Amino acid sequence: MKLLRKTVIVVLIISILIILFLPNRTPKIEGENSVAVIEKVKLGGLEQGILIRGKDISNPVLLFLHGGPGYPQISFARKYEKKLEDSFIVVNWDQRGSGMSYSSNIPKESMNRDWFIEDTKELIDYLCEKYQKEKIYLVGHSWGTELGLYVIDKYPEKVAAFISVGQVVHGIESEVISYDYVLEMANRNKDQKALDDLIRIGRPPYKNTVRDTATQRKWLSKYGGVERKVNTLKDIILGSIFSPEYTVIDGIKFALGNKFSADTMWGYNKDLDFIRGIPEIEVPIYFCAGRYDYNTPSVLIEKYYNQIIAPKKELIWFEESAHFPNFEEYEKFYELVIRIKEEIEKGVKNI
Repeated sequence: MKLLRKTVIVVLIISILIILFLPNRTPKIEGENSVAVIEKVKLGGLEQGILIRGKDISNPVLLFLHGGPGYPQISFARKYEKKLEDSFIVVNWDQRGSGMSYSSNIPKESMNRDWFIEDTKELIDYLCEKYQKEKIYLVGHSWGTELGLYVIDKYPEKVAAFISVGQVVHGIESEVISYDYVLEMANRNKDQKALDDLIRIGRPPYKNTVRDTATQRKWLSKYGGVERKVNTLKDIILGSIFSPEYTVIDGIKFALGNKFSADTMWGYNKDLDFIRGIPEIEVPIYFCAGRYDYNTPSVLIEKYYNQIIAPKKELIWFEESAHFPNFEEYEKFYELVIRIKEEIEKGVKNI
């Protein structure tokens, strides 16, 4: 019996070690012209992780800029993006300080908007050279919309179209609208715990950005202003354990990177106002707005859409979604992206 117990313990230890140190990998895609790889590329002097998947490398590149900062999606990307692989080279990137790209050696002073913009530009250049493209399609979600807008404003020649999901528009006004929504819902539901928390942190701007924002978001989540049909944190946890794209160590790095990104970057954009700051762009832009989104309130997205000048613009409402319409209504999002590709390709070649 003792021998059996020791054998079981040894087998468990070996199994855990194997799981911990298995390399990142992604399932192959059938076809001679397909691509399915996880790579580390040097961007801004740092090794950063990217996932590239597509059935045909002659298709255009579609690069996702995740939100957060510090909320990457490589661990669960295939769950929602599989159909897109038929028509694009789909690229997911764990940005500086996030997930696979987290390191305790990253200088805190490099965690700012300018570094991220140049990281993005370097990645676009890398993908264009690797797959012989002149431009790419860019999708930004939440913080990724802020990053994406700055990228297309500075480097419009690199992007065929920008698909904005949960657009950041105004730093403080966004937080005030979000706070007031939760306060209204808490009063309506006589939710004393929520009211106590909201009264304690006070109306934005918050005194302690990270702590107070996290408190408000906890109650915003409860009242459906963040997610309604998905649970992305659950997706990340399950992906970190079971998906081949992430190792358990990557899951740990996700948690560390999420905190690191919040500590270094949350609250940096209090003065942000895209309505005044970027009133005009040279790239077609498509705003995807969740009807129930109070994380980046859709009322501001609509306001910005009405005022921005662009060669082509469109506002698409996702009636069943909050802050993650690309996941909550992923079939509709897929159909939209395919339509955008068809529209752009009528007038642009070599994408």
